[in-house]
Amino acid sequence: MSRYAAVKPYVLPESLDHLGGPTAGGIALPRHVDWGPRHVYDLTDEASFRLMYERVVREAQTREDLDAYLNAMPLRKMGRDLFLPSR
Repeated sequence: MSRYAAVKPYVLPESLDHLGGPTAGGIALPRHVDWGPRHVYDLTDEASFRLMYERVVREAQTREDLDAYLNAMPLRKMGRDLFLPSR
């Protein structure tokens, strides 16, 4: 594990019940969450959906970010399949 990964703060939702983000359509994340080339995530495509969730969990800076872009139901279904830092 890199030093950065060891000290990077991660934000957690207050409750999974607050996660009411979209589950369909195309989503472009804000720059502070997805700072790479501008990308629209197609939530009807499972790989794109999973990639967006991984990015949001890793890079969200506030609970509001989590609440806006994650949804509790799909997170519960695919949570174990996401590639996330062990912390």
